[in-house]
Amino acid sequence: MRFCPKCGTRMQLAKEESGEFLICPRCGYKARLEGDLLVPVAKLQKSPRDKITVIREEEARLRTLPTVQVECPRCGNNQAYFWQVQTRSSDESATQFFRCTRCGYTWREYG
Repeated sequence: MRFCPKCGTRMQLAKEESGEFLICPRCGYKARLEGDLLVPVAKLQKSPRDKITVIREEEARLRTLPTVQVECPRCGNNQAYFWQVQTRSSDESATQFFRCTRCGYTWREYG
């Protein structure tokens, strides 16, 4: 078992045409395993937006999300749709997202 030298996450084995590599699923660090040494190859670029799932406009139009009584910080409306996403590690609470039923403003609250 190997851990990423950049972020400490357990690296996963990936087989490619040019050989076997260890890749970090969190930060994208990539290394070739040669004997007992990790030889860095490349770092995959991931946008922070790729990691957070937010309801897109298409899903928002379906109006199937549950609603809750909470005040919108933008327009003062007292009703919003809500959903939860595990944006951090599994031992921390989920992040609650809210979308105003009137103006569509989306905000989050960390649990």
